[in-house]
Amino acid sequence: MAESNFIDYVKIFCASGHGGAGSTHLYRAKYVPKGGPDGGDGGRGGHIILRANPQFWTLIHLKYRKHVKAEDGGHGEGGLRTGKNGTDIILDVPLGTVAKDAETGEVIFDLTEPGEEKILCKGGRGGLGNNNFKSATNQTPRYAQPGEEGQEGWFILELKLLADVGLVGFPNAGKSTLVSTITAAKPKIASYAFTTLEPSLGIVSYYDDKSFVIADIPGIIEGAHEGKGIGIRFLRHIERNSVLLFMVSVEEEDIAKAYETLLGELREFNPELLVKERVLAITKCDLIDKDIEKDLVKTLPKKIPHVFISSASGEGLAELKDKLWKALNK
Repeated sequence: MAESNFIDYVKIFCASGHGGAGSTHLYRAKYVPKGGPDGGDGGRGGHIILRANPQFWTLIHLKYRKHVKAEDGGHGEGGLRTGKNGTDIILDVPLGTVAKDAETGEVIFDLTEPGEEKILCKGGRGGLGNNNFKSATNQTPRYAQPGEEGQEGWFILELKLLADVGLVGFPNAGKSTLVSTITAAKPKIASYAFTTLEPSLGIVSYYDDKSFVIADIPGIIEGAHEGKGIGIRFLRHIERNSVLLFMVSVEEEDIAKAYETLLGELREFNPELLVKERVLAITKCDLIDKDIEKDLVKTLPKKIPHVFISSASGEGLAELKDKLWKALNK
């Protein structure tokens, strides 16, 4: 089986450049045998910078680049010449990338705006040359500062997809089918669990040239927050979504219970997810008649807007778009 080119997690070692040393040079010329200090400062070490690039959607380009080292700063020279700064290394990453310290797990920063740049490892400052230390009592200092060392360490880069609506549901709830029906995205679809092995994005067209982005996320199973199934790997993508669309098939014996199970998994993973707007879609309604549908309505959760949909027949899809748009604009 070919390896997926969707990579949303990489661990890399980064080391910024050391600062250049200051110079201890003393001015000498044919008729100036004892000139004063004229040592220049050292140059700054190169930074390692992350830049949010909308053209990237995966971290695969960093998967095999495990070590990133920036250039050291140049040493200062006589004649008050400053050493050159080390060249910065800029790593392009997708929007929604989070940088973490690999040892502590602490979030350093995240990148959510196109073109946004943040320094992951700051280059060391260059040392001061001896010209900076001359005084009335010490007119020819013969010492200078060494350059500062750069920063280094292991870092984790995680991608959290930026989408307006995230789909939450068990495997085979019809998430991929819905995305393929209401967007131009073409996710893999089949009648077995875990057809979707990676998140995918699609743009939903709405009235008056309006649109919103929807993310198809692999199915969640009970215990996903503990690492069961493959849901835990993708639960973090839901954190970026403004609205959560819960999708439960009419084939479930108890739709309300299935919804509560999904809600429980999100609660265990990150309680803040429950603050987001929610919409409930009961899928595959072409398998039941209207009388059964009316009976099911009585059993559904009361505090969440719901809609019966069928991606096969198109039933309820316009109403679903309306409810999602309303939730997005609350």
